[in-house]
Amino acid sequence: MNLEQLASFVEIANTGHFTRAAATLHLAQPSLSRQISTLEKELGSELFHRAHGHISLTAAGDTLLPTARRMLADAEAVRRDMDELAGLRKGRIRLGATPTLCVSLVAEAISSFHHEHPGVELELVEKGSRELIEALGAGELDLALITRTLTPSAQMPRLRMREVLSEDLVVIAGADGGSGGLGSPTDSDGGRGGALLLPGETVTLAEVAALPQVLFHHGYDLREATSAAFDAARLAPNIVVEGAEMDAVLRFVERGLGVAIVPAMVLVDRPRLTSAQLLEPSLSRTVSLATRADVRPTRAASAMETTILSTARALTEEDTGLAAYVRLVDR
Repeated sequence: MNLEQLASFVEIANTGHFTRAAATLHLAQPSLSRQISTLEKELGSELFHRAHGHISLTAAGDTLLPTARRMLADAEAVRRDMDELAGLRKGRIRLGATPTLCVSLVAEAISSFHHEHPGVELELVEKGSRELIEALGAGELDLALITRTLTPSAQMPRLRMREVLSEDLVVIAGADGGSGGLGSPTDSDGGRGGALLLPGETVTLAEVAALPQVLFHHGYDLREATSAAFDAARLAPNIVVEGAEMDAVLRFVERGLGVAIVPAMVLVDRPRLTSAQLLEPSLSRTVSLATRADVRPTRAASAMETTILSTARALTEEDTGLAAYVRLVDR
């Protein structure tokens, strides 16, 4: 058994197709088939059911898959350790983060890290918290920033969770008014004068429910949190657009289509957005940094963790305008 055979096995399991796996691995399909056949003979078990072009794992394949992924991850860690003998001039980091963090904390942290360590290659994986935890447990990531409290399954390796900061959710609208956007002039009696919200005001969840709203897609961590809040309050949001990712939601709001409930950190360097504080109830989330407890972090991964923590600290300072909404947990 060798690492090349294990890599081929994992890729076929991921794609469910020999031809696609061969293309990804840059191998001829006969070569890939021979590798799997040799591996099956060495293990004494068939790893795949092959029926009418459909590929699925056998019980033996199911058992081997998590171990094979960990072995490949450990081999990658050895390679990176060798790279780092030259210091942080070389290396590779696989960082996972939720989409809402990728446009805020992660963007700031990666910019700082690359400036300090330009020779280190960065791979960013953008997924939901549960998928990131699974990828971390499978050895596919070095560290992950998540926004949900999750209990890893018994089959997963032990993980280390480090709470970094607590962040309020705020209501945003277009800063330049647009078609009824935030920032439109008020009328003579102090009303909104057609604006969805006024800058700096506070709003209740019931008031937000009555406004036109742009929502994320189902399964998105933030969508699940806000939907749970509306359900608990027995409120139905007035949906204008739903199913979008973070970048699209922000764009729609800037255009004046409606308001959205988002983490406060996305407001950094976004002059076309303005926000209102959400009350009754207030909503917040905790951002945590997850790593494998059973794997020694590389020097590059440790440096990235330090950069993430220092970036989080900087985002809570007064001059960012976020001090009222973002609080450091790890000091």
